[in-house]
Amino acid sequence: MEFTGGGRLEVRITPADVGKRVSVRRLTDADSELTKFTDTVGVLTSWKQGVLLITRRTGESVRIAESSLVAGKVVPAAPARRRGPAADFEELARVTARAWQPVESERLGEWELRASSGFTRRANSVLPLGDPGLPLDEALAQVRAWYEHRGLPAYIQTATGAAGSQEELCAQLEARGWLREVSAEVRIGGLAPIGDLDADVERVRLARSVDEAWLRRYQRFGVPGPHVLHVLESGPSVWFATVPGEGEVPAAIGRCVVDGRWAGFMAVEVDPAHRRQGLATTVMTALARRALEEGASAAWLQVETDNDGARALYEGMGFATHHRYHHFRPA
Repeated sequence: MEFTGGGRLEVRITPADVGKRVSVRRLTDADSELTKFTDTVGVLTSWKQGVLLITRRTGESVRIAESSLVAGKVVPAAPARRRGPAADFEELARVTARAWQPVESERLGEWELRASSGFTRRANSVLPLGDPGLPLDEALAQVRAWYEHRGLPAYIQTATGAAGSQEELCAQLEARGWLREVSAEVRIGGLAPIGDLDADVERVRLARSVDEAWLRRYQRFGVPGPHVLHVLESGPSVWFATVPGEGEVPAAIGRCVVDGRWAGFMAVEVDPAHRRQGLATTVMTALARRALEEGASAAWLQVETDNDGARALYEGMGFATHHRYHHFRPA
């Protein structure tokens, strides 16, 4: 925090700083004899009627009474990365979207409305990378109508925690009663270290298309319709990995989409009876080596915030969180 010449803390932010990343300190219990402070860092998304709204990188919004502030300042848009490839939010958002393409899409200004008969939220949500070309309330009304016409719930996918991400949109959705339903981390790392891992990749079969055996291991198996294959096989350069099991169902599977310098890993799943045998690492190593052959150098993946086992595995491979994404739906 900043200090004045007299050694006191100073509030150096104003409502004009809405949209910027800030760090504030506030008094938590004005009635207590003991002075208690707490710090909050995030994007200042609103400052109205004596209340500040700060959206943290996790997507959580914190309301702070202006009267409780004891210090505050604008801080850099995002901390410097210590490892992994450099990437801005918009580049990564577009790469991840191309790896999971919808059956049907329509533009609303710079927003993309996506639908795939309900198969995954990513392929059935709005990707709002820019201005919808309408006032927000009108845009949201069109979003709801578009999905209602298709018999689907309306979802908007937003992101927090990186320079240029969408904390303000998150706050605006919350203010209109939209609920944050699912959150996940987008992690990035170097591709070569994954390809260099000591793994028995000879066990892995790679294919350009998905087959019945692969689908039987996939956690979403049983979802009917050609839309599933459309989404799974979409992308610039798609590879499917299979480690055969003892029967018709594979012991492990994985999917990788190569897109320029990026290789995205998805659907890495292992039979519970074969876990803790390194099969997830084996699948990813085989896919990474193929992606390296195609010229990729950086890797990304998405993992839900409550999947502790997967997060630990990916941290061991050198993946670090770049940003978080969230799906909002109307209440």
